[in-house]
Amino acid sequence: MSLSKSASADGTTLTIQIKGKFDFNLVQSFRQAYAGINDTTVRVVVDLRETDYMDSSALGMLLNMKKTLGTSVNAIHISNCQPQLKKILQISRFDKKFDID
Repeated sequence: MSLSKSASADGTTLTIQIKGKFDFNLVQSFRQAYAGINDTTVRVVVDLRETDYMDSSALGMLLNMKKTLGTSVNAIHISNCQPQLKKILQISRFDKKFDID
């Protein structure tokens, strides 16, 4: 279980990649990943390509990020979801709040 972040070359996109379990153990590092967001960042991507588990605390972290960032970013994308994670997000109606692919 780990988290890494990277910015695009032009600084407009922040990507947060989660490997393994996305659960309560990542609360602090997930918050820190987007806490220092700058004015040039207009898009945040949460990459779940290597995430194999997500619980309710992960859903709360995503909602908290959306609330914290507010209108400072144009879009928050949840990308590369495994089928079981995509189903959790859809059941939780996160497809109404986030762009999911």
